[in-house]
Amino acid sequence: MQDNEDAPVTHAKVVVVGAGPAGSATALHLAQLGIDDVVIVDLHDFPRDKTCGSGLSPRAITTLQELKIWDSIEPLTYPITDLRIVTRDGHEALVSAGEKAAAAICLRRDLDFEIHERSLEAGVKFLPGFAASEPIVRGDRWIGIKARDGREVRAEWVVVANGAHSTLSTATGPKRMIHAIMGWWEGVDYRPHTVEMIWDDLTLPYYGWLFPETETRVNIGITYQDDHKLKNARRIFRAFLAKHYRDRLEGATQLGKWKGHPIVYSYRLGHLWTPGRVVVGEAGRMTHPATGEGIYQGMRSGMFAAEAIHDVLAGRAREREALERYARRCAATFLPSFWAGGLARGMLRTPFLDMMVQAGSMPRLRDATARMLAHL
Repeated sequence: MQDNEDAPVTHAKVVVVGAGPAGSATALHLAQLGIDDVVIVDLHDFPRDKTCGSGLSPRAITTLQELKIWDSIEPLTYPITDLRIVTRDGHEALVSAGEKAAAAICLRRDLDFEIHERSLEAGVKFLPGFAASEPIVRGDRWIGIKARDGREVRAEWVVVANGAHSTLSTATGPKRMIHAIMGWWEGVDYRPHTVEMIWDDLTLPYYGWLFPETETRVNIGITYQDDHKLKNARRIFRAFLAKHYRDRLEGATQLGKWKGHPIVYSYRLGHLWTPGRVVVGEAGRMTHPATGEGIYQGMRSGMFAAEAIHDVLAGRAREREALERYARRCAATFLPSFWAGGLARGMLRTPFLDMMVQAGSMPRLRDATARMLAHL
């Protein structure tokens, strides 16, 4: 870290570290609740690209509606109403989850920028190029954050929202990880408004997918487990593409390079706060263990954190009371679906999905489809 005595110091009531969906939703909701002097810091400026499947589940859409920003984001999305399922034995089903369960695809470049812009319009201040390196601490309380270039933001509250590999998180213990690799193509034939999810022995207990991002562009990728770091992601992906998409990729144009990223998840939530510090989203390992969804959990936990901080600043609750309630809200909201996801992962190692598709049990498949799209 550079030592720069002349580096500026910014003062705020709340500083949010990380300007992804979790951090920007936190900052925006703080401003909506009437809290002035909110500062958000991030290493990167906007607009920017993120390696992500770009899916917005119905729950994520509801959260954006509650944040009063869905109207500006919806025109940038590609709606999803149907799901094509391919089982490990090659059986297929095409199922509609119904309009109420409709999901959407939104490029992270667009989604992150829109939430960020709405937060700035609400009065949040943004400091880009801020490589957060260490907390500023008084006793056992966090009172700010310091960047590698010496800049500081001093605040009554620090919200940690800088992702799964944050060094500022309260999360401890070994990391459970899902690995993902994906690419983008134009000119691939696909059924409109349909996500494809393919279960294959190459990826079990996870899956491969095709997400249509626009009328002409698709994202194809896989998630897989590699606890012992023995697998070659590119080799698995090449085999998956050859098996399931060889014909459809002939004549298509690949856009850019394949990109990979790890997803960190947990079946339990640890301590999400310490005095002066609150952890939200992937930094608190709030990611769905079966699908890898994290956008909804990031935004929703950010809203919960903002409401807890507001309660303390408004004198309605003591810090411990408000933040313990925050942790309970996160656990009650996310953990049941995380546990269900763990059970589903186990079942997908068995012939269960094949049996259900072969039996043609449409009501059950429709319910399962709605649940899958709910965690897109």
